[in-house]
Amino acid sequence: MTWLFEPGWWANGTVRTALVVGGIVAVTSAVVGIFTVMRGQSFAGHALTDVATAGGAGAFLAGVGPLLGFVGGGVLGAGAMDAIGVQRVKGRDIATGVVLGAAMGLAALFLFLSARTSSATGATQLVLFGSIFTVSPSTLPEVSWLSGAVLVTMALVARPLLLSSLSVELAAARGIRLRAVGLIFMVALAVAVGMSAIVIGAILSTALLIGPPASALRVARRVGSAVALAAGLGVLATWVGVLLAYDSYYWSASHRSLPVSFFVVVVIVAEYALASVLRRRTRRVPTAVVEPEGWT
Repeated sequence: MTWLFEPGWWANGTVRTALVVGGIVAVTSAVVGIFTVMRGQSFAGHALTDVATAGGAGAFLAGVGPLLGFVGGGVLGAGAMDAIGVQRVKGRDIATGVVLGAAMGLAALFLFLSARTSSATGATQLVLFGSIFTVSPSTLPEVSWLSGAVLVTMALVARPLLLSSLSVELAAARGIRLRAVGLIFMVALAVAVGMSAIVIGAILSTALLIGPPASALRVARRVGSAVALAAGLGVLATWVGVLLAYDSYYWSASHRSLPVSFFVVVVIVAEYALASVLRRRTRRVPTAVVEPEGWT
């Protein structure tokens, strides 16, 4: 299949690192993203991407690893949002708006200072749109550890988190500590956003967090199935994006690759469009055919 895989694809160490890191991040984002969509906190996830932007820009300015900045900034933003109040819808909007404004201001300041320090740093491109081909293999253990911590945490709080996502009143009646569960989820969300920022950039990380889960929830009938489908869609989008970005180097005489983030987002949008079409077709089928007997 030389028409699809350009020369050096299979032997390129940078590509292998990008595929592994991208796959791990896609799975983590899918698991967290399912609950983000179900809880109606997509706007909060978007706000955390801007916080991650500020963290990444600050890390770039300080000369430390971008992953630390993305994740650290996201966690601080999640803590700030919880402190302001995210339990009720009105409180969530206020907290999200306050944190979003502060994060955008800090990001602009840090990027401005980085540009003044050196015009050739490429900080804006790296922070906003990512560059997974520049991820060092030494980052893989950090990504694996963070991903494992998020997945284990989500597994431990999955049942109370799901119940509180469906009915806050019922969860409170059953003695679930909503504030603690909400804070744990916000921290997991912040880490997932920070990790996805190294794949497609901080400003586009919401696409990887929300797109595949939203597509999966349109066609899946169970939460477990939605999580598995979202993970598959996220990995597919990331890997196809890496492949097309690598191939784009050979598409023109100038030999300039198109960004991975562009292709990843295009695939995610295509997946959502396909899921919407499948959902409409499924609705046309009689309910007795679509749903098993006794389905609730």
